[in-house]
Amino acid sequence: MEENIKEVLANFESEIKEATDLDKIEKLRVNYLGKKGEITTLKKSIAKLSKEEKPQAGKLINEASKKIEKALEEKNEEVKANLLKKKVEAEKIDVTAHFDKAHSGHLAVINQTMEELESIFQNMGFDVVEGPEVDTVKYVFDDLNSPKDHPARSTSDTFYINDEILLRPHTSSMQIRVMKECKLPIKMVSAGRVFRNDEVDATHSPMFHQLECLVVDEKVSMANLKATLETFIKEMFGDDMKLRYRPHHFPFTEPSLEVDVTCPICKGKGCPSCGNTGWSMELLGGGMVHPKVLENCGIDSEKYTGFAFGLGVDRIAMVKYGLDDIRLLYDNDKRFIEQF
Repeated sequence: MEENIKEVLANFESEIKEATDLDKIEKLRVNYLGKKGEITTLKKSIAKLSKEEKPQAGKLINEASKKIEKALEEKNEEVKANLLKKKVEAEKIDVTAHFDKAHSGHLAVINQTMEELESIFQNMGFDVVEGPEVDTVKYVFDDLNSPKDHPARSTSDTFYINDEILLRPHTSSMQIRVMKECKLPIKMVSAGRVFRNDEVDATHSPMFHQLECLVVDEKVSMANLKATLETFIKEMFGDDMKLRYRPHHFPFTEPSLEVDVTCPICKGKGCPSCGNTGWSMELLGGGMVHPKVLENCGIDSEKYTGFAFGLGVDRIAMVKYGLDDIRLLYDNDKRFIEQF
């Protein structure tokens, strides 16, 4: 019996060395410890032994069984550990490696500036309205008192779709739409894209952004216009920003004016950027709404007056952030965009 047990253990030790996966280990367990396995067969053969041999044989068989069972468990853990190691090697991620991270986007400088402008005017009691970028000659020129021989109506200045439809060259057309569609009094601003047949340079672009402001009510005066402009400029640029008014001509306002502001770089002291004048580029233009424009919209110009002005959102951004080239706003240079 002892020789049989030694033979079984020798065979097992030889076979378990070759077991490299869990299926083979399970097969060994069945072959040696299963109901029809080698150890079970040895246990059954004890009945054929004498009373003196049975205790010793039983002891040796139990020891062999425990030895096989322990060896199977150790081999099982060894194989599992090797499989896990291979899996970790195959699927490992170096958490210290530098990968490009997805960054949240944000509004472009122009959109940020438009939202800030609209917020300032809303806090001053203005309504924000929107209008079409493709409009008619009637709204863009005729009702705004721009005669047919006005330079702005030339095809060299404006993008026409046909004789009566064009891309709006200014947001001033919203004055007409609001005055014709809304009840008095009127206090509104409208911002959006406009288009002109301009060459691209440091201060011009064929597509840019404007904000139009319109107030119509009884007894509206130039003093109201100046007070509105000064409040807006201080809110947008700070209390140190100064304004300079210059007479001008617009067909839809009379009298008309243009507004310059303190150079944001030298703060009015004079520098190469402002030509040593201390003043920035022209920021906006406006004036008192022309009586003929009011009449074109069915408003009694003897009873009602109003003021209007339009400003370039792009130029506001340039002044606010000290930019010297409008193309920075459209080049999509990530180094520039990430500063805002």
